[in-house]
Amino acid sequence: MKKIALQALLIIVLTVTVTSYRISAQNSQVKWYTIQEAEKMMKDSPRPLFIDTYTDWCGWCKKMDKDTFTNTVIADLLNNKFYAVKFNAEGKEKVDFLGQTFINDGKSGNAHQLAVALLQGQLSYPTVVFLIPQSDGNLGRAPVPGYKAPKEMEVLLSFFADKNYETRKWEDFQKTFKGKIQ
Repeated sequence: MKKIALQALLIIVLTVTVTSYRISAQNSQVKWYTIQEAEKMMKDSPRPLFIDTYTDWCGWCKKMDKDTFTNTVIADLLNNKFYAVKFNAEGKEKVDFLGQTFINDGKSGNAHQLAVALLQGQLSYPTVVFLIPQSDGNLGRAPVPGYKAPKEMEVLLSFFADKNYETRKWEDFQKTFKGKIQ
């Protein structure tokens, strides 16, 4: 009888552990959309677009994928406050976005036309781009180059997610921000 009770207890503990791990893993995963999916969703329910422009060869891009985008606080902010897009800045696919067609025609080296437009010609990777719906129907654009550790990314995401840019300067916001990541 003791053996059966012990086995039952062991099964319950293992089940709880595996379930907790699965929930934790799901909460730390960013839901990435294509740029076309994000554009459609933004029209139906406006919120900022967060575009991670990366390349396959970029070591800092891979580090940000591993360290930053797997953080539960970052994943939660991206999943609930933005439409997150992962865009290969050297991809070969044709992309229709905001009524324009973008291709990789080789005129900017290996860079895709959309990457050149989003990054305003300043091609460095990784660069995250915030596209913010404006009251006039246009999109404000804020490219932010360089690797961002989770704590840095939390400040950045919070600044745009909560529209702090409308009332505060970035420098002031940064000084007083108290995040969840320590």
